[in-house]
Amino acid sequence: MPDDHRPRKEHQIPTNLRLLMVMEEVAKRGVAVKPTDLIDALGLPKPTVHRLLQTAEAEGFLQRDLDGRSYGPGPRLRALAVSTMSSEHLRTARLTILRGVAEEIGETCNLATPDREGMTYLDRVETEWPLRIQLPIGTQVPFHCTASGKMYLSTLRPHVLRSILTARPLEERTEGTLTDIERIKTELEATRQRGYSTDNEEFMAGMTAVAVPVWDGNGKLLATLSAHAPMQRRTLTQLMDYLPALRRGSEDLTKLHCA
Repeated sequence: MPDDHRPRKEHQIPTNLRLLMVMEEVAKRGVAVKPTDLIDALGLPKPTVHRLLQTAEAEGFLQRDLDGRSYGPGPRLRALAVSTMSSEHLRTARLTILRGVAEEIGETCNLATPDREGMTYLDRVETEWPLRIQLPIGTQVPFHCTASGKMYLSTLRPHVLRSILTARPLEERTEGTLTDIERIKTELEATRQRGYSTDNEEFMAGMTAVAVPVWDGNGKLLATLSAHAPMQRRTLTQLMDYLPALRRGSEDLTKLHCA
């Protein structure tokens, strides 16, 4: 069919919305996006898409991926997402859910979101036990050796996963930390199959943790819900007994953010 007979999407998108729709498309896909992908998805002319990407990159809303050609969320877009999730009414409801899970388990529960360098704690409800592990809101932890990080990694496409695991040497935080990429990939496949991830003293000696995913409306990982405890109080096996409580909390959080 001649081009003149195809719908012209660029005429359907107001000029003042085009940059927002480019950023929305990048955020929605959850992986680095090439300009050609945006041209196909939005129907905008190639020069327009490149100009919008340059503007978004210059202002910090998008940033180039490791290949130098694709784009992902930049620091300002990630900060915007966190601010949106932290809006007062959402946070109040979210903390109510977290508090219920923490009380049922009797241990600290965290909600963490993926950032470019690791998982960042967005919300947290502390255990009432005097012996506790101090990881306050805003703390960023590695992907490869934490329950929350491994849960996130298990949802990534193979080429994206490899780019993250090979970007820099993986730090050995404890004797139990996995740093061999093939062993990590095997662990992530197991995580993908069972729907939860574990940390058996891999990030911090004497600490165990279990995490489950919280999904967004498009079926992509939005955050992770995790519980962690000192080994003196709960072994990993004992902590895993509370997976039903974590999964119920995850379902409630998913519903909250999809409403």
